[in-house]
Amino acid sequence: MTREEQLLAAMVEAVDTLVDDFDLIDFLHQLCDRCNDLLDVSAVGVMLADPSGSLQLIAASDEHTRLLELFSIQSDQGPCVECSRSGTAQLNIALTSPVQTADFPRFAERARHAGFVTTHALPMRLRQQVVGALNLFDVRDQKLSERDARVAQALADVATIAILQHRTIVHGNVERSQLRAALSSRIVIEQAKGILAERWGTTLDESFDALRRHARSHQQSLTELCRQLIDGSLDTSAIRRH
Repeated sequence: MTREEQLLAAMVEAVDTLVDDFDLIDFLHQLCDRCNDLLDVSAVGVMLADPSGSLQLIAASDEHTRLLELFSIQSDQGPCVECSRSGTAQLNIALTSPVQTADFPRFAERARHAGFVTTHALPMRLRQQVVGALNLFDVRDQKLSERDARVAQALADVATIAILQHRTIVHGNVERSQLRAALSSRIVIEQAKGILAERWGTTLDESFDALRRHARSHQQSLTELCRQLIDGSLDTSAIRRH
């Protein structure tokens, strides 16, 4: 697809929040994929704030990024944390620069250890309401152009609207229950990833990709598929490797 077609597809995916079986986890992983394709970055992560304002990791494009984002939350530092608090984009942060990383040296060190050189964080915000942050990482010393920054913010805005729209449609107090359900789903998915990776003797990233492909090809909720894998109602042999 062309860049314009991919952007349109991202908009269409946001409209899917109107359906009853909308899967927040899968939607945000789709967002990660769109960012990887459209912005030519190495990795993507998505954090959402819970009702108390604490950040929670909801989606990441790979295992290294997931662990880095969890470290950012636990250490309470990094561009993504600052972005979610201020509602202001943090762009073209050179992780090798002591000046640019002075406020989050431990995060910068961990990010460099993961192989990343540059990072960006964009707020998931609608007017004054900030629901989280979209985080981009690159293994190259490559700045995000103004055009790409606008595309990235547009994707973050689309995701924000989709999340808030779905919360409103379900019921007025859905924010608490939806995030709780998403975090519960995250645990189930991590368990299923581990089971499949252990059975295949492969990486968590490969097992997760296989689970997502299977869920989509069978028009099934990713969370439900993982539950079936955990309780044994679906054998791992039914999942095809790429």
